[in-house]
Amino acid sequence: MSTNVLVFMTDQQRGATVLPGHRLKAKTPRLDEFRQQAVTFSRSYTPSPHCCPSRASFFTGLYPSQHGVWNNVNLTNALSRGPRPGTEFWSNSFARSGYDLVFSGKWHVSNLQRPAELGWRELMIAPPMAPKPATADAQRELARAEEVSLNWTEPHPSASSDRMEGEIIRPGYPRYLHYGVDENPFDDAEVTQRASDFLENQAGLSGNPWVLYVGTLGPHDPYFAPQRFVDMYDLDDIELPANFADSMNDKPAMYRRTRDRFDQLTEKEHREAIRHYLAFCSYEDYLFGQLLDSLDASGQAEETAVLYLSDHGDYVGDHGLWCKGLPSFESAYHVPTVVRWPGSSERVRGTTVDAMVSLVDMGPTLVDLCEVEPGSGMSGHSLRPLLESDGGGELREELFFQSNGNEAYGIQRIVMTDQWKLVCNLFDDDELYDLAADPDELFNLLEQPNQVRRTGVGPLDVVPETLRARVEEMYRRMWANALEYDDEIFNRYIFTALPTFGPTILGSLTAAEELA
Repeated sequence: MSTNVLVFMTDQQRGATVLPGHRLKAKTPRLDEFRQQAVTFSRSYTPSPHCCPSRASFFTGLYPSQHGVWNNVNLTNALSRGPRPGTEFWSNSFARSGYDLVFSGKWHVSNLQRPAELGWRELMIAPPMAPKPATADAQRELARAEEVSLNWTEPHPSASSDRMEGEIIRPGYPRYLHYGVDENPFDDAEVTQRASDFLENQAGLSGNPWVLYVGTLGPHDPYFAPQRFVDMYDLDDIELPANFADSMNDKPAMYRRTRDRFDQLTEKEHREAIRHYLAFCSYEDYLFGQLLDSLDASGQAEETAVLYLSDHGDYVGDHGLWCKGLPSFESAYHVPTVVRWPGSSERVRGTTVDAMVSLVDMGPTLVDLCEVEPGSGMSGHSLRPLLESDGGGELREELFFQSNGNEAYGIQRIVMTDQWKLVCNLFDDDELYDLAADPDELFNLLEQPNQVRRTGVGPLDVVPETLRARVEEMYRRMWANALEYDDEIFNRYIFTALPTFGPTILGSLTAAEELA
């Protein structure tokens, strides 16, 4: 019998919120119960900390450098409006195999293609997609018209004395409240209800197996959750992170500029924001529970693989930051991933696997679990061996992260192993963290202290001598990944070729391609 698939993808949910023992573990009774029947991947990451590139990676099994989506596809200054022509989605493989594909919720992958054009039946797209202009220039004009149609003319506060609780004042910009109460944030209840109705009334009626994708928008900022879920948390129990007071003086200036606006919040308001974020996670858990109840009512739970995951994380106060973006810290990349598969052995159900996995692995995993013939090659690995074993083993030795900034551009590439994390910033100094000794990423070992400018310096004087071999090794990994996955950071012009080590440290690009 064919395996059905139910995917529940939240938006901007940090992986720690589902892991017992972490200070940010949210109250998620339905997910906790579900985890006892599933496998939890405690070290699961997104390849990019932004909605569009991460979602494109989920739906294609490719890195951003391969599918070409780098930031928000809907804005005026978007680097791309959707994946490159000819990009294969794993949904095509399921459609060719006779699956019914059903979609409810957030898309945010392409302005050029709706889910319906990739084989999905659309129950609801939230927020609704704008009409698709025919040309790139027309899309830019549409995005521009939507942006300037916002009410930019109403009075906006600019003095601290005018600030409301939870407000961050941005002179000349619309009012922004960081947290609050909303009984139906982002219409997530309707997104889930449409999916529940499908499960209870239509799933399997055609005789075909099905894939149901449910994409909610919570717990994305601003953090507005229903009051009853906020009431589940006592403010006195909320702790600030150990790295909250990090000055970040040893890190890129953009990180500090991003953090500075959040410094308008008092420590109590930061804790209140954490409270509302966790409440939002609890609300998403409630919605997930409704889907599980509907799946049980359909009588098809025993033949359905269920995935709970998110597109990217949230800083949640780490280093004084919120939301997500270029700051390279793990909290923006770490996502929940919990998989229940009918074919899993009893000995692995309820276990936690600490192998490093990525959103690019989800497509290969679904194709493998459902024994669907894949289309063109995907870059991830199937998690099936980890779902069939006792939780041991590794899929990879390192993870790679790619970002060209969100709407404030900045090229950044990251390679992370069990112990080390190198951040190559083409807009500022590099970062190197010893994750074993410094899990909170407080100390950038490549800090460039203020010093008198000199001439006649050596090409590696920016790297402490004791770390040069380590930095070179990490750069080797980065460049091998860049070659293998068609990255576009090989420009050798003197003013832009800023990495400490260039790609020919691999020997030659021809040899590197063979290595990759």
